[in-house]
Amino acid sequence: MIQRRIDVNADKLRWIQLGLALGLIAVLGLAYWSVAPFQAEVNHALAVAKSGDLEELKLYIQSYGNWAPLASLGLMVGQALAAPVPSFTITFANGLVYGVFWGWLLSVAGHALAATVCFYLARSLGRRPVETLTGKVGLEAVDGWIQRRGAMAVLVTRLVPGISFDVVSYAVGLTGMSYGRFLLATVLGTLPQTLLYAYLGQNAPQYAWMLLLASGLTIASTVTVSLVRWRRRTAAARLRASRAALAAIGPPLRPMTIEQATGGD
Repeated sequence: MIQRRIDVNADKLRWIQLGLALGLIAVLGLAYWSVAPFQAEVNHALAVAKSGDLEELKLYIQSYGNWAPLASLGLMVGQALAAPVPSFTITFANGLVYGVFWGWLLSVAGHALAATVCFYLARSLGRRPVETLTGKVGLEAVDGWIQRRGAMAVLVTRLVPGISFDVVSYAVGLTGMSYGRFLLATVLGTLPQTLLYAYLGQNAPQYAWMLLLASGLTIASTVTVSLVRWRRRTAAARLRASRAALAAIGPPLRPMTIEQATGGD
């Protein structure tokens, strides 16, 4: 009886999460298409995030004055949902605007917020919509490892530059990992990187292109390895299916010998 109640409550929670996610998406979509200033601001923010131009990012954040930290957080979330660029460019810009320490703390908060949004979107919407957002191959690249290693896998992927931050967040949202463990691993894993990027943002922004290159190479390598593994798994699955079908049919018929045909005469 207790287990049944837990299952019912879990189902209710999933439906509530799905309803909230769809409701939020509907409200934002309606605002985007019906409120011209909001649409223009969203398009501008995404264009700035996609540009990867540190000076442009810096000026955009500063243009909000006292609300600049919220603009930085918004850019981080927008990058996670819609802009296919590494988030460290925003961390660089935070270092330029706020200096190493405050730029570091703001970037950690932005990463945590973006990861939270991706996590709960995946948990609410399910696998198919997430595959549409991230791509099936990219999702499968981290799926199995997270299933086997849990929070440790999240921590390691946060520490390694170039591994897609957002795909990992989506993938974890599809597992049974608790939000608390996910958030703790995310924050601990992003602390070293964001500190380095904030420092470089303030003191050596000219090296941002090197990180972009390294990130691109890491992503390309990950996708290539994932494709090779996916093709191997597909070929192995087809081979197993063929063998199972042949086994169901039965052993192949052997040709009869002359003695068998004539009854031994």
